[in-house]
Amino acid sequence: MPRLKPFCAPWFPADEEIAAALLSAPFDVERSARAEPLAQRLLAAVRAPEGIGHIERLMQEYSLSTREGVALMALAESLLRVPDDSTLDRLIADKLAAGAFDRHAPVSDALLVQATAFALGVSTKIFAADETPRSLVAQAARRLGAPALRSAARQAMRLMGDHFVLGETIEEALANASADSRWRYSFDMLGEGARSAADAERYFQSYASAITAIGAKAGARPLPDRPGVSVKLSALHPRFEPLSQERVLRELTPRLLELARLAKIHDLAFTIDAEEAERLELSLDVIDAVVADPSLAGWDGFGLAVQAYQKRAAAVIDHIEALAEAHDRRFMIRLVKGAYWDTEIKRAQERGLADYPVFTRKAMTDLNYAACADRLLAAPRIFPQFATHNALTIATIVESARDPSTYEFQRLHGMGAELYAALLDEEKRARCRVYAPVGPHRDLLAYLVRRLIENGANSSFVARAADAATPQSELLAPPRAIIGDAMRARHSRLPLPSDLYRPLRANSKGVEFGDRRACDALLAERDAEHNRLRVAAPSYGKSGVAPRDLRSPIDAALIGSVVEADAQTARDAMAAAARAFPAWEATPVEARADIIERAADFIEARRGLFIALLQDEGGKTLDDALAEVRESADLCRYYAGQARRLCEEKALPGPTGEDNRLRRRGRGVFVCISPWNFPLAIFIGQIVAALVAGNAAVAKPAEQTPLIASEAVALLHEAGVPHEALHCLPGDGALGAALIGDANVAGVVFTGSTAAAQSIHRALAASTGPIVPFIAETGGVNAMIVDSTALLEQVVDDVIASAFRSAGQRCSALRLLCLQEDIAQDALAMLIGATRELRIGDPRDPPTHIGPVIDDTTKARLCAYLAQRHAEGRVLYAGAAPESGSFVAPHIVRLDRASDLREEIFGPILHVATWRAQKDEDFLTLVEDIAANGFGLTMGLHTRIETRIRALAEATPAGNLYVNRNMIGAVVGSQPFGGSRMSGTGPKAGGSDYLRRFLREETVTINTASFGGDARLLAMKE
Repeated sequence: MPRLKPFCAPWFPADEEIAAALLSAPFDVERSARAEPLAQRLLAAVRAPEGIGHIERLMQEYSLSTREGVALMALAESLLRVPDDSTLDRLIADKLAAGAFDRHAPVSDALLVQATAFALGVSTKIFAADETPRSLVAQAARRLGAPALRSAARQAMRLMGDHFVLGETIEEALANASADSRWRYSFDMLGEGARSAADAERYFQSYASAITAIGAKAGARPLPDRPGVSVKLSALHPRFEPLSQERVLRELTPRLLELARLAKIHDLAFTIDAEEAERLELSLDVIDAVVADPSLAGWDGFGLAVQAYQKRAAAVIDHIEALAEAHDRRFMIRLVKGAYWDTEIKRAQERGLADYPVFTRKAMTDLNYAACADRLLAAPRIFPQFATHNALTIATIVESARDPSTYEFQRLHGMGAELYAALLDEEKRARCRVYAPVGPHRDLLAYLVRRLIENGANSSFVARAADAATPQSELLAPPRAIIGDAMRARHSRLPLPSDLYRPLRANSKGVEFGDRRACDALLAERDAEHNRLRVAAPSYGKSGVAPRDLRSPIDAALIGSVVEADAQTARDAMAAAARAFPAWEATPVEARADIIERAADFIEARRGLFIALLQDEGGKTLDDALAEVRESADLCRYYAGQARRLCEEKALPGPTGEDNRLRRRGRGVFVCISPWNFPLAIFIGQIVAALVAGNAAVAKPAEQTPLIASEAVALLHEAGVPHEALHCLPGDGALGAALIGDANVAGVVFTGSTAAAQSIHRALAASTGPIVPFIAETGGVNAMIVDSTALLEQVVDDVIASAFRSAGQRCSALRLLCLQEDIAQDALAMLIGATRELRIGDPRDPPTHIGPVIDDTTKARLCAYLAQRHAEGRVLYAGAAPESGSFVAPHIVRLDRASDLREEIFGPILHVATWRAQKDEDFLTLVEDIAANGFGLTMGLHTRIETRIRALAEATPAGNLYVNRNMIGAVVGSQPFGGSRMSGTGPKAGGSDYLRRFLREETVTINTASFGGDARLLAMKE
């Protein structure tokens, strides 16, 4: 049997190219004319008073463009999972206030809208018109009683759930489905992706039980007129991610095959749901492996969903058609528009991709959907399933296919019933399958909100059809007419990822690990730089210190050697930098900025070199190493842009006859002392900030990572920085002290431990020379607070990244997790399960999640700390680490109180404490306990209560507060990084004020009237 090559297609071809091809394709004018009357009748049926469904009325009543709509979505997303009454009361009050529901009287008389209005306190039968949002819950509780109000809110959310979920169990769903024989059904067992092996097993059993139950009730009709089940691959494996491809294929393929065989026994439809673009190639790898199994031969029920908003949709269809041909099979393809558009846009921007993997205009998605529909209808081995609520799309497909038995339509349960009822009344042989979620209402929250946002957006046909103000001509305009010209294929207000931060800077170039070709190219560049012995030495002078071997923290392999600077070399380098300073400062700022931007280009061009060094010398995983390369380039471009703005001479206001000018100039020689945990980004960031501001720089890298520093300085010299203006001096703390004590020092920038920063501070204070700036960024006991409104799956993802990524060796890493006691047990169970799935080992292997700590000394210190916690019985989870190398496994340690953690434990060790949320002051008391540790670097919060977010923003001492996301990876210019108190001096690195500390200000005032009067004033016209 021929074996197909793995799926591979260009990730982001230009929208204009695709649009040009689609617009130039033959267009069937007669078909369009035939389809229009049917589309008009379908639209009329939808817009009839009885045709607008409950969900459509709800979206019309509470549009997502209103505060009330956003508040309703937030309430729907979180309310049912809140177990405790005190937090529930705060959540309801918060959303009532946020949405101003006291000023919103419902227009619709639909049951769902009225019930929602009731629960939100907008019904005039319950609340008086003059009540304020903040008093709504308190007054309602007095009138109804707090339990009654909570019950009403929960009941309204459950009512919303009833409209989207066919049943809370598969048995209930089957019973409900049997009540109306017009529809075919595909049952979707609700739930988020698996975080642990236990999650994956639970979802597997749920799917298997559903298939058995559905099969028992399926009757005797042949496919495609049989029910089916939809399967989410990420629910069946806890690490369903591109870099874990080998593991996923090894572990997930047999499990999916087992389910497929079970579905074949009952001759059911079995559809693999579509997920994010980064998982497409991996999904198709799994599908290819499963369908190749001979046990599935002769069964036509296997299928998958294809997203028309993806630019690779047509390529996926071609691949599945070739797969069907190779195995002499027939497959089902569910063509959908796509439900993760905003996520795909954000991910492409964050990752610095060349373009988006999805279309940025809804009309382009519609145009591509029509082209994909034609492709499917022309494929003899494909049974098309068209999932759409768009009247024009439906009518066009009806006219294109002619024979209704060769395809089916699909709709979401709770939506589109009236639309498709009208179609089935006209087209008696047409068939429609209902995509029907099944599961407890608590599990539907993420699904529900995603669907409401997707269909409630202003560009959605569903939302616009429910709006009587939208004319029929707009709703039924063909997408090719809306696009018109290929140059209008893009959204005019959505910049390319590379242009996100312009005009100040370009976004750094990243890699999508789900793009096989891009990932392979990156690894090839890196591999070409591995296994080379390198030498680091002072870039100025000649040291008398003997070379020292450098060994990798991964396996103690020899990777090079370093010659460290001695005291005389330090003095000579500082003197040389002082001599070079005047000429460098006199270089126009535009020229200095150009050099630094050129260095950014060089960093990106040599990403393979720096990734190899960051892994060999720094022990970094592939994603961490790439992120650091990108951050280094971003810092160069950002500081270059800031320097152009800050160093431009500015005129200042003043009286007539006087000219006032402000100039910013360099200070002299800056000593730059950087750490080993970001040996490229922080090292480069300090240096280029000093240089672009007009200073000379002498840099001392960390003892553990001089090779990276040596290459970085060589690159800066090659980019155009004068050799005399920048020197790299490898060495230990004693060398740093010598540099700081040198008479030529004009400023010190430091990142490292609090103790070292305090030592530098004392040394500078004791100096009898000039008072110089000291910029310090140190560590912190960084905490994250989680309340019971948070989505635990999101919390676990963010905690794992914040605590264990980079082996916990980030200044911003999460050290203390504070869980509301009402959810602590469930949260810890999920967190421990997810931590077990992390792979610890050689970071040069792409699937590795956690590499080594920096050296054996650090390992010994962390192990000693853990031994003490073990002896106290406080270790909740202890991972397993490789015996060789400087590895420390992730650990989770229990604390009695948040205030018990007073020191930064710099490694993959997470401490957990619980807190009560009975009274309003409990939250601020917790914040005070955390603040008592004296640090103030980063802090996190997971909550859906906006007043709680505002309260923490006011009370936290942290320099960076992250809400409902992870706490690491501060983006240059967007999240300036740095803290206060024992966490640093400021200003924040990567922020608009950072360069100011490297500059001295000079004001020049000239009495222009001293030459006989103010000529300009005298010549001024009336």
